[in-house]
Amino acid sequence: MSGAAGNGFRLSLVTRWSALVGTLLALGILIALGLDHLLPGRPGLVFGICLLCMVPLSIITIRSQIQPILSLFRALAGTVTSYKDGDFSFSLRWQQNDELSDLIDAHNDLGNVLREQRLDLMQRELLLDTMVQNTPVAMLLVAEGAGGARPIVYANIAARQLLNEGRKLEGHALGEILQQSNAALRDAVTRGGDGLFTTGDSEDEEVYHLARRNFSLNGRRHELLLLRQLTVELRRQEVQTWKKVIRVISHELNNSLAPLTSLAHSGAELVRRGQTERLPQILETIGERTRHLETFILGYARFAKLPTPRIEACGWDGFLAQLSSQVAFRLIGETPAAPAMIDPAQMEQALLNLLKNAHESGSPPGLVELNVKRVADMLRIEVSDRGPGMNEAVLTNALVPFYSTKRSGTGLGLALAREIAEAHGGRITLGNREGGGLTVALILPA
Repeated sequence: MSGAAGNGFRLSLVTRWSALVGTLLALGILIALGLDHLLPGRPGLVFGICLLCMVPLSIITIRSQIQPILSLFRALAGTVTSYKDGDFSFSLRWQQNDELSDLIDAHNDLGNVLREQRLDLMQRELLLDTMVQNTPVAMLLVAEGAGGARPIVYANIAARQLLNEGRKLEGHALGEILQQSNAALRDAVTRGGDGLFTTGDSEDEEVYHLARRNFSLNGRRHELLLLRQLTVELRRQEVQTWKKVIRVISHELNNSLAPLTSLAHSGAELVRRGQTERLPQILETIGERTRHLETFILGYARFAKLPTPRIEACGWDGFLAQLSSQVAFRLIGETPAAPAMIDPAQMEQALLNLLKNAHESGSPPGLVELNVKRVADMLRIEVSDRGPGMNEAVLTNALVPFYSTKRSGTGLGLALAREIAEAHGGRITLGNREGGGLTVALILPA
């Protein structure tokens, strides 16, 4: 439909209605003067005839002027209703060049803006839906339902293929779909929280990561489930890790076996010559290198064979006294009154590694500190030092197994502490301290 009238002679509503009223008033005066001339001395009759003539004429004239305006108002109400329904294809026309034409122009401009925004929003929704539908991550949006039923609101192609052989999932209850799926997936979703789970056996084994997020949509609680297949990525990482392990072990074995071979040859040569006075020194060196190699191998074995934690109540006073008898530290603040629910042996090993790292950082021994505190429903154990701290590259890789910046380091201390923390259902964080130094925190469920 066309828009409002173009720019031309402008006649405002006030001017037009003033002219109309003035014209009707002048016409009434003329009729009264004419009747007074025809009927002299009879003012009552003249007034009555004027009313009979002017009232219908005024009503007809005013109605003829108001009717288009009322039609315009009805059209405006109709377009507003169309806007509410999401239809922005209407525009209006007003023949006069007055204030109402400005209103119609503004209304049509609003419709054009809304129409462009709607088209832009539709294009974005189409782009987003295309991206979501074709992502390899299986996505499920689940709403809360009556009686514990959780209807699936949205599912992409990957989710349909994973859970329902490519068929539609929307409208089905999540529990009903999970009953038909793999037991490992069902257990992972039922258990709650994020995590990894494995399906299949031997060569058909697949590893998935489940992530979930809760939010409100239209006043109703929803949960977004994301299932990502990690099998290929984990296998690639596994190969890289094994290569790194083999390089580290080969390097350490060569560093130990080469001197042992040389010392053994030297000892044999001395025995052959009868010069046995240097044999004790050679044998002592061989023993030292052998013990170093044994310690190295035991460290790897301990990391690879970490058992499931045996959680028990452990009082802080006795635990910290046992720890301080093995490595020095300064206790900061008061320990929580409630005992810790931990595996004492594993947690002691983790803290020993962290405290030894703090001493080896170059920090003054008196500034190696340990702080235990309760934060909400979590237990936070912090080991701090005043060494040089870590740069960004080291912070990024410090928790990776076998990564070490020390010449004689195995790269297992922090990795073992991380493994122990995660086995307890917690995590480990590293951060540089203001003023220099590093803080390593074990964050555990209280």
